Amino acid sequence: MRGLREGLTTGTTATAAAMAAMCLAVTGILPARVRVPLPPFFGEPVACASSWRSVGIHMGAKLPAGEIKCPEQYGQPLAHAAAVKDGGDDPDATNGAIVCASLFRRTQESSPEFVRIHGSSGIGTVTLPGLGLEVGEAAINPVPRQQILFALTWLHRRIHKLEPGQKPFFCLVLSVPDGEIIAKNTLNARLGIMGGISILGTHGIVRPFSNEAWADATRQAIDVAWASGQRILCLGTGRRSEYYLMGLYPHLPEACFVQAGDFVAQSLEWAGQKNFAQVIWGCFFGKLLKLARGLGNTHAMHGLPDMHWLADVCAAQGIAQVEQIARAPTARAALELILAAPQGKKALDALVALASEKAGAFAGRPVLIHLFHSDGRELASR
Repeated sequence: MRGLREGLTTGTTATAAAMAAMCLAVTGILPARVRVPLPPFFGEPVACASSWRSVGIHMGAKLPAGEIKCPEQYGQPLAHAAAVKDGGDDPDATNGAIVCASLFRRTQESSPEFVRIHGSSGIGTVTLPGLGLEVGEAAINPVPRQQILFALTWLHRRIHKLEPGQKPFFCLVLSVPDGEIIAKNTLNARLGIMGGISILGTHGIVRPFSNEAWADATRQAIDVAWASGQRILCLGTGRRSEYYLMGLYPHLPEACFVQAGDFVAQSLEWAGQKNFAQVIWGCFFGKLLKLARGLGNTHAMHGLPDMHWLADVCAAQGIAQVEQIARAPTARAALELILAAPQGKKALDALVALASEKAGAFAGRPVLIHLFHSDGRELASR
């Protein structure tokens, strides 16, 4: 992907701020930059960081961030630091947001966790199910939590050798000045995340999927696959779908696999211009719904999946929970309702068939669709 500058997720930005706060608390020195571990690649243990990135630190202080609500509930204040979220060549609404991390020493060791992570001002609160987080919890996703915990554990062991039996416990409180204002330019409210932004990031870096340069690179990758003699082309929406496609087709060389991002129509049109013996598209449920409706670009800026349309499709297949599906806050929540229904497999097959028809229209030739669950299961194909 030459020419594209990758950015950082809010999860990596929060991790950088947390590491700087830990350095300041333990050594008394605020680093200008920190090396942040990125989340692991698929199949690797959580404790094995895939790579590291150098991140600049915006500011720091010995007192917690002023916007934190009721700081006394977290314990003894130790240090505060902040980093600026850099979206790279595909900035979103959170680009430039200041992510703050305030570290406290816990006064009550009510749990064995080395660090307990909380969200305060500017961090959204989950109000609806279906997001993979508990209702009432701060919108700090599981992978960033793992990233922060791994980074602070590694850093503390490196710079502060503990005495036998000594086991300090900390609270880390994340906050984002103006986070509630920034969130108005995101889809958080429609997803039931209220009062601020989310701390996100499966891989720790932001790849500019919505950038025109990404589309150009996708076309180049398709051209390379054809020129190198490949006659089966596997298009995925991102790294995870590509990874799962590779699991289904382990005999195919890496050149057959292309990350097409959200450029459904363009990628399939380019693929159709070649004489590939087979064109394959791998995706997750949210992207599938948009493709099944004939949308040529599945990026979030082009809208959320149409749950009322989905409910109509499910009703035609005999699923009774159509009202719950129509009100589902996310495609993930709707998928779980469908999977729980006796006619769920029939509905998924119908959706994949619709998606395959639309994909074939874009490509001008048949396209095989593989629908994956987020845990890697293949749910349907056609």
